[in-house]
Amino acid sequence: MKMLLLLSALLCAALLASTAPPTCYSRVLSLSKEITESFKELQTSKTVDSCVETLPRLYLDIHNYCVLAKLRDFVAYPGCDRVVEVNKLKEKARSLYTILISYCRRDLVFLTDDCNALEIPISPPIEHSITES
Repeated sequence: MKMLLLLSALLCAALLASTAPPTCYSRVLSLSKEITESFKELQTSKTVDSCVETLPRLYLDIHNYCVLAKLRDFVAYPGCDRVVEVNKLKEKARSLYTILISYCRRDLVFLTDDCNALEIPISPPIEHSITES
């Protein structure tokens, strides 16, 4: 009996140590990346309606205060309501907006309010090898 109790306690401790609950920041960060990737896939998909081309850009940086306006504009955009993928994306954007303004309001720090930065995403720097120099 003691052995069984000890084994179950060790198993519970191992499970708790390996799975930390997501923080508000980590949830917002992962959801914003998921939305940005889904939007890119939607724009490059050949099977989606042509109205997708008229959608507002959806590059999200949760460290930029303008992300709130960007999410509001995207969710309120009247076009493409007949496209299922767009409706799913709008739901995710609405969820992210709600998390940002309700649950994480005090946990997040916006580092900038440069709205133009959300229109043209910054490409990651290209790494050069030592032999190129």
